[in-house]
Amino acid sequence: MTKVKTTATSNEIKEQYQKFIGRKITFILFSLFLLVLIFGISASLGSADITIWDAYAAFLHRFFPSHFHTSWLAETCVWDLRLPRIFLGIFTGASLAIAGAVMQGILRNPLASPYTLGISAGAGFGASLAIIAGAGFVGGEYLIIGNAFIFALVCSFIIIAFASRRGATPETMILVGIAILYIFSSATILLQYFGEEEAVVESLFWMVGGLDRASWDKVFMSGIMLACTVPLLMIKSWDLNVMAVGDETAKSIGVNVKRIRIFTLSITSLMVASTVCFTGTIGFIGLVAPHITRMVIGGDNRFLIPASGIVGAVLLVGADIFARNIIPPVIVPVGAITACMGGPLLLYLVIKRRKYW
Repeated sequence: MTKVKTTATSNEIKEQYQKFIGRKITFILFSLFLLVLIFGISASLGSADITIWDAYAAFLHRFFPSHFHTSWLAETCVWDLRLPRIFLGIFTGASLAIAGAVMQGILRNPLASPYTLGISAGAGFGASLAIIAGAGFVGGEYLIIGNAFIFALVCSFIIIAFASRRGATPETMILVGIAILYIFSSATILLQYFGEEEAVVESLFWMVGGLDRASWDKVFMSGIMLACTVPLLMIKSWDLNVMAVGDETAKSIGVNVKRIRIFTLSITSLMVASTVCFTGTIGFIGLVAPHITRMVIGGDNRFLIPASGIVGAVLLVGADIFARNIIPPVIVPVGAITACMGGPLLLYLVIKRRKYW
């Protein structure tokens, strides 16, 4: 009798687990469908009169020319003008969201993100230094991009250096990140205070963040970096799941907490630096997207990491659609839209006090 009850209980647990996994997969598939829909909407919007079906046809014509037919106008507008912006938004949103999800997991803090840890502030200082003072580590057209990338990595290395110290805790790294945020933000303000008016205006536009500087070479570099870093994080997803219950518990079952934390911080920092150097400071995507995903499917990093990336891409491309059409023909910086979107959402989460963390 006891054996029959045990078997029944085991079957119920397996059935509940399969339903839970099915819920996660369903959410990921729905998010992918939403991303494809927003992709078509964004590609169809602009001064040229193109329907959403024309946009899909123009995109698919390059891969299946015998099955999809398009006009010269639609193909030119979609491939030469709109797709670089859309793909850069997808890769940037995915990178920031994945980085935020991993940082929140390894630091066990819901406020951790590339912005709150100071990485974006470091990139902003590097860009401002190049724009206002003309100083940098590389020259020519890559002066601003190179500076932003290097200073973002500098901030990351500072956090990693503190993480490698004996006795370093997640709380310590959060405090270090906030200190870095204030240090580089104040340094940027000093540069802008003493800079010339035109250079300061350009610096401010870069600091707000946007997709206006999108091009196929930037899309290619961002995509390659994302494709190289995400598999490395997925390999460590089980270790991240164990670390979520506490460092001592993770150590007791053989997880090298210090090594995993330094490795994942290094990978996520490289991921973020390779995108913010092209787009500028875009806040709240790395903070909000993981929270939305965690509320729906929980904290299992095997599903949380890819799902957060898709949600982040949806949010950023959706915010860009709003930025392009709120005051036409003026294009509002998408970083301002994400901040307006993220602030109320965080307030909503605080008010509801959902026990998803």
